[in-house]
Amino acid sequence: MSTPNGPASGLPVRMPRPRQPGRHRRPEPAVAPEGAPALVLAVPGTPGPAVRSLAEEIVSIARSELPGLDARIGYLDSEDEEYPTLTAVLAHAAQERTARFEQARAAGQEVAEPDGPVGVVVPLLAGPDNALMRRIRQAVNDSRAAAELTDVLGPHPLLAEALHVRLSEAGLARADRARLFTVATAADGIILATIGGEEAVQAAGITGMLLAARLAVPVMAAALDQEGAVAAIAEQLRGSGSTQLALAPYLIGPEAEEGLLELAVKEANCSAAEALGAYPAIGKLALSAYATTLGIAREPQGAPVR
Repeated sequence: MSTPNGPASGLPVRMPRPRQPGRHRRPEPAVAPEGAPALVLAVPGTPGPAVRSLAEEIVSIARSELPGLDARIGYLDSEDEEYPTLTAVLAHAAQERTARFEQARAAGQEVAEPDGPVGVVVPLLAGPDNALMRRIRQAVNDSRAAAELTDVLGPHPLLAEALHVRLSEAGLARADRARLFTVATAADGIILATIGGEEAVQAAGITGMLLAARLAVPVMAAALDQEGAVAAIAEQLRGSGSTQLALAPYLIGPEAEEGLLELAVKEANCSAAEALGAYPAIGKLALSAYATTLGIAREPQGAPVR
C-alpha cells in the first residue's frame, strides 16, 4: 500500500475502499465512465527502476480513487523498450481504440465513429517548467493521437501539506502545529527548491506562502537550475534572522537532474527534506487534473491555488 513515505516494496494492487454501512456513510466513489480516455502520466527525467516504481505508485493511487480508470505511464526521456515513451503510449492507445471500433463493426454492432481524446496527458510536475512542457507537447504531437494535455499539479494546498510532511519526516519541522510538538532540529527558515526558472519560482512562492502559514516560519523559493539562486536565498534568509535553514524540494523527483539537489544543499549549507515522491496527494492531484479535463464529478480534494 502507499504510505506518506512513498512507494512500498512489491507494490500491491490497490482496491477501492469498502463502503461504510450506516446513515453517515461516505458517498460511493465515482467510477470511470465506460470507454473513457486513458490517464497518461508524462514522466520526465531518466527512467529506471526507482522512477518506474514511483510512477506506478502514483497511478495506483489514482486508480484507487477512481475505480475502472485506465491509467498508463509514458516516459519523456526513454530509449529503452522497457520504458515506453509518451509518444508510443499515446499512439498505442489510439490503435487500440481503432481496433475496438473495427471489431465491433465487423461483428455487426451499430457503433459510432471514435470521437474525443484517446488520452489525457498529465505532466508529473509540481510546478511549471516551460522547457519540459514544450517537450511534452511535442511528444503528444508526434504521436498523431487525439490527446488533451493538462496543466502541472501545482500550486495547490495539498502540495503544501506534502512539503510539511516531508520536512517533519526529516525532523526539520513540527509534525502538528496545533499540538505544539517541538523538534530540536526544526528549521526557522525554509528554502523551497524548484526547477523551471523565474516562472517556477513565482508559482512555488504561492505554495510557499501556504507552507509558511502552516509552519509559522519564513519560506522563500529558489530555482535549482539558476546558478547561485539557492545560495542567494539562503543568504537572504540568514540576513533576516534565520539561523537554522532547511531545503524543501518542491519536486516530485524525476524532473531534477542527478546531483542538482545535493549541490544546492552544499551551497546553502543546510539540511534537506526528501522530494515529494509518491506522496498520496500527487496521485490525487493527477486524477483531479484528468477528471476536470473530462468533466467527471468527484469528491473535492481541496481548492487549487492559482
